[in-house]
Amino acid sequence: MKRVVLYVKDKCPHCKSAQQYLDSKGIKYRLCNAKMQRGRKELDAIGARSVPVLKVGDQLLIGWNPSNFEKVYKS
Repeated sequence: MKRVVLYVKDKCPHCKSAQQYLDSKGIKYRLCNAKMQRGRKELDAIGARSVPVLKVGDQLLIGWNPSNFEKVYKS
């Protein structure tokens, strides 16, 4: 399976939805808080300015859409 990294902020409802979805599907992922130095640095390197951001393998998904995630994750 592809490696998944989820970038979030604490009070982001879309981030929570993404976390709950991944948890409910049993998908393993690394959670990275965009407010922490490491998360901010990684997001800056990617060029993302909003969350949630999912890095699925070598592809980026900005924003949360379960069907888009499934397409990328399963491809």
